[in-house]
Amino acid sequence: MKLALIGAGQRGMIYSKHANQSEEIVAVVEPNDDRRKVAADEFQIPAERQFKSVDAFYRLGKICDALIISSMDRDHYKQTMQALDLGYDILLEKPISPSPEECLKIQRKANEKGRKVIVCHVLRYTNFFAELKKIIDSQELGKIITIQHNENVGNFHMAHSFVRGNWRRSDLASPIIMQKSCHDMDILSWLVDSGAKRISSYGNLTYFKEENAPADSSERCLDCKAAADCRFDARKTYLPVRGQWPASVISVDQSAEGLLQALQTSPYGRCVYRMDNDVCDHQVTVIEFKNGVTATFNLSAFTNKMYRTIKIMCEHGEIRGDDHLNIIEVTRFNSNMAEPIQQTVIRPATMSGGHNGGDTGLMIDFLGNLGDADFSSRSSIDMSVESHMMAYAAEEARLTGTVIDLDQLKEKLLHSITA
Repeated sequence: MKLALIGAGQRGMIYSKHANQSEEIVAVVEPNDDRRKVAADEFQIPAERQFKSVDAFYRLGKICDALIISSMDRDHYKQTMQALDLGYDILLEKPISPSPEECLKIQRKANEKGRKVIVCHVLRYTNFFAELKKIIDSQELGKIITIQHNENVGNFHMAHSFVRGNWRRSDLASPIIMQKSCHDMDILSWLVDSGAKRISSYGNLTYFKEENAPADSSERCLDCKAAADCRFDARKTYLPVRGQWPASVISVDQSAEGLLQALQTSPYGRCVYRMDNDVCDHQVTVIEFKNGVTATFNLSAFTNKMYRTIKIMCEHGEIRGDDHLNIIEVTRFNSNMAEPIQQTVIRPATMSGGHNGGDTGLMIDFLGNLGDADFSSRSSIDMSVESHMMAYAAEEARLTGTVIDLDQLKEKLLHSITA
């Protein structure tokens, strides 16, 4: 199989490196000269197959079997629709699009054209969440009644990606509930095995704004008098992790000198309290599913590490999980307080690769489906659209202070794209 990469950022390179172990990456589209060169060198792509714009690439027609589209959120729709018209199968980075109408249009065109579109919902491919699904489906604890799910974004991750980074503003990318947490909407719907019925949501940007800036702080970290006592000093964030994420994002040159030069001019060297960011730094969402299960989802930047925790409360017991510790505790309910705890502790098998092996699992699924006429993917476009409707509904509920009925929302959206 031959593939092309559109968007040679961190995620696109991860997927392409996986694919390149067995397939051939024959073209790259990337507006950033440095990133385009890194991809071209990595995959030995000739100059005539290196493109600064997607339009120049598409003018060649269909030159390979499939595309990896890992560009910015608001570029996905146009690039994907053109690719489907050309006959490409697609691995599409999440979110499908910040616009629910565009998500539905991509889904419809993919089905009309008979093309395979797999969305990068990598959590479905982790052994951790697959084990949770196995326990639930076994019915050993009866039916699910309710779920508490937490996405602990991590203070430094929030500052890097959603305050300084590409996803700091909803109008440039997506609301954080869509960009970051369509993963979690997808996982909840998958575990519960139901679409959502109603959603409400509450949250705001509370901390990462100018009123919370330290005294004597400046616009940029490198000349800030308060830097020594500030945990968000860019030198503390990036220099100790040279060659690793998130330092690898801000400059191709990973020397100390290269990073410091990037911090002088890039957004990553700016004060986190003086950015133009507007996405929430905390958001709580309440979901009622069509099968009666209820769930609360808590997204928060005010955690030390990046990880997810979940508590699934069933008829006859509860399941607790921590994907950072890779531990799942299955506890059956007792008859009284004196009885010993009936608990099983499970440590799912570990897998290599990012997202606890989810990246690897996703690429195995994608590449396997490319050569399989019987298309069956855990994160096909048809399965993935539901999570985006939920994320959109959550943001709409937050902004309007209302409860969103999902069927009414979908009916309205379908009418808008067919009118």
